[in-house]
Amino acid sequence: MSDPSAARHKMPNFIQRLITIPTQEERIRARAGAPLNPFKLAAMLTPLQAAWWLSGFFAWAVDAADFFAVSLNVARLATYFGFGKNNHKVTTAITLTVLLRPVGGIIFGLLSDRYGRKWPLIFNLVLIAAFSVATARVQTFHQFLAVRALFGIGMGGIWGMATATAIENMPRAPRGLFSGMLQQGYPVGYIISAVINIAWVNHSGDWRILFYVGAGLSLLAALFRLALPESALFLRIKAERKAYPSTATWIKTFTSEVKWLARNCTVRVIYGILLVTGLSFMSHASQDAYPLILQKAKGLSAYQASVATIIGSCGAVIGGLAAGYISQYIGRRLTIVIYSAAAGLLIPAWMLPNSFSRLAAGVFFLQFMVQGIGGILPALLQDMAPTRYRATFPGVVHQTGVMLTAYSAQIITTIGDHNPIRNPKYVPGGQQPETIPNYANVSAIFLAIVVVFLLLVVIFGPEYDGAPALENTEAVSLASSSSGTDKTSPTEKAASELDSGSRASDIEQQQLAKPSH
Repeated sequence: MSDPSAARHKMPNFIQRLITIPTQEERIRARAGAPLNPFKLAAMLTPLQAAWWLSGFFAWAVDAADFFAVSLNVARLATYFGFGKNNHKVTTAITLTVLLRPVGGIIFGLLSDRYGRKWPLIFNLVLIAAFSVATARVQTFHQFLAVRALFGIGMGGIWGMATATAIENMPRAPRGLFSGMLQQGYPVGYIISAVINIAWVNHSGDWRILFYVGAGLSLLAALFRLALPESALFLRIKAERKAYPSTATWIKTFTSEVKWLARNCTVRVIYGILLVTGLSFMSHASQDAYPLILQKAKGLSAYQASVATIIGSCGAVIGGLAAGYISQYIGRRLTIVIYSAAAGLLIPAWMLPNSFSRLAAGVFFLQFMVQGIGGILPALLQDMAPTRYRATFPGVVHQTGVMLTAYSAQIITTIGDHNPIRNPKYVPGGQQPETIPNYANVSAIFLAIVVVFLLLVVIFGPEYDGAPALENTEAVSLASSSSGTDKTSPTEKAASELDSGSRASDIEQQQLAKPSH
């Protein structure tokens, strides 16, 4: 009789790591001793840690709201600039914004890792507000493109600083839950813009309202961050720099930091970019053309399409919360695999129905899965990030992955335009055209391909669980390196203690809670 354990040992390592059921001790260690009760997880945060998290969430939500202000008013902007029904030129501004986001990720990430989480984020939010007001004041399309390009740089800086502000100071145990909540700032931002668009813009016809409101929200987020102190972890980094002063110039220090990142983090960066690229492609495939599909292929009104999209965003929020919470117990990697596979299975329910209720249910559950994966990203990228670059690393990785998917909408619309299908509303002699672009089938096929891509990346990829060993084995501070020392810097030790402090106490409590024999 064959030995099942022997057969298991013959499996490739990546399959063993994915399907092996951990022991009780391993499960406790993997989740950093986190209790199962989410309310107990939330209670682990101090009021200041909760305020830092809320500040990061608010910044990310208003950033997303400002971004979606254009996509929600493409038709109005096309009319304003004299393009008639040709929306493609206006969508160029959206693509340009996405392409320039990595520039902002690099600039503001390095500023934040050098000068702190507080003032760079405040400055970034003020810039976002200024660019939103400028968008509302443009007179020509070229001015519009220039302002949205600058907005893209500003937008690219927010995510990395927001995640660092929100997560880096909290114990490891609740990070999964609050990571899921943090990432939902993106769909929350969409909901904010969509509600304002329905309530005010649709009635007044003035698209500028959305940009003025967005600017006000960005300034409010900046004021909220102003009321909070600097990040505790960054203050430790700042104290270390004073303890290990360096005579190197800023340019030399910057060059050394870039070389260190390239030498030590190449695999992490590539893996992170592939993950974000796959997720971003999934988001684009399931969202970009969906309102048009609902109106043109399914026969829904513009109002019904907007409501269905908001319902999908609600599913995204709930899915992100659930995925972030679950990932703390079964691992980030396995959670992504489960959610990706479920998203693939839900594609028919998302695209095939014709009634509003069934379409709304399909988009709710699909976005629950797709954006649920996004809920894991903040914690996962913070787990992967070197302590000294917890704003730069996540920001650059996230924005680069998003940039690589900038042309997703153009790919879907171009293929759909060249492969039209019969218009269900067509009546001989009527006003409706006989054929319409085949966005529905193209989006479904594109989404299925991306699901397979993401599954392959994650299944063959490593598990970054944010263990203290990850921090302790990282490079020494540049200042101490210049003096010839070779020992772990105080900042690395402090970060390790921050990540593992609650873990040790929670595991100890678990052991004490075991019944004696």
